[in-house]
Amino acid sequence: MDNLVFSNMLHRPARTAVSILGIAVGVLLIVFTIGLSEGTLRERASREANVGAEILFCATATCGLSGSEPFSLPVSLRSEIEKIEGVQTAVPIGQTSVAADSNTGNRLIDGVHFADYANLAGLQMIEGKEFGSSADEAIIDTGFQKQKNYKLGDKIKLWERDFTIVGTYEPAAGARVKIPLDVMQKQLGGEGKVSSFLVKVKNGVSPEQVVEKVQARFPDNRNLLTKDLEELYMSSIPALNVFLNVIIGVAAIISALVILLTMYTTVTERTRQIGIMKSLGMSNSKIGWIITQEALLISFFGIVGGIVLTVVVRYVLTRVTTLEVQISLPVIAVTFVVGLIGAAIGALYPALRAARLDAVEALSYE
Repeated sequence: MDNLVFSNMLHRPARTAVSILGIAVGVLLIVFTIGLSEGTLRERASREANVGAEILFCATATCGLSGSEPFSLPVSLRSEIEKIEGVQTAVPIGQTSVAADSNTGNRLIDGVHFADYANLAGLQMIEGKEFGSSADEAIIDTGFQKQKNYKLGDKIKLWERDFTIVGTYEPAAGARVKIPLDVMQKQLGGEGKVSSFLVKVKNGVSPEQVVEKVQARFPDNRNLLTKDLEELYMSSIPALNVFLNVIIGVAAIISALVILLTMYTTVTERTRQIGIMKSLGMSNSKIGWIITQEALLISFFGIVGGIVLTVVVRYVLTRVTTLEVQISLPVIAVTFVVGLIGAAIGALYPALRAARLDAVEALSYE
């Protein structure tokens, strides 16, 4: 039985290969799209949480998620926040998204006072020096430097003017590009104001308790625990899950149609062969099962091929861009289930048609 299934697949190798490729593209659509969406958001969230602070204090409900928040918090709030019991320090930070020569067309950048931010996040200069407080200079993390092949002295265009890269740092924390806070404030017309504060909690003090105290002191502002940023980022785009579900549905339909077309053509070409199998006593269920097995095998190879393609595309993408693609086992498992169900549905009509063929008519088929 197995030899018959494999021989049927190899009887038309080009068509089998094209069918496998068609399913692989559908799988690539599922795994890559989900992996790119989740990977990019989680990677950014992990950097935002890696700033050495436990609390993000900001002015609006959109709290630092888009880089489009206005500079509405006075820097003078720092002293008031630091008076709250349990707070060790509050570091002002500006964050904005600018048009840039990046793959997404925009780049998130941080405006900081280097000494305060470096002490909080534990930044270490790996190469070069820190930026001047009022100069058009920038520092970047080493991962961003490697991916973009930047060197010290290179220019990075922000707001249609060039900023000179004067240093690289580790570890990656917050935005990958950092410039002087004074320069960002002047550019955005927000002198004396920032978009948020990074709040460091004293050792041995519960961040949850401090958040409650800060919120009670500043009820009109929003406070987030940085450890919760990842889940917040994942839920910050309401339409994302709907979009991903649509992608999965479209890919499943494509896979089912590819299998349907392949198996229908196969049954038509093998009408005489099916008549011979019936004349030799093979039951209708066995004939239908042969067609279904072939469809499932084609789908299986297509799914595996799609996952391999995703890994290859991911490897290339992460080498030439700063985008991240997260390939998770649950997504792969869902892809296998969706693919095999699509194959079974696509093979249903061809299998039933093959099983119902009249043996005499099938033997006379030319």
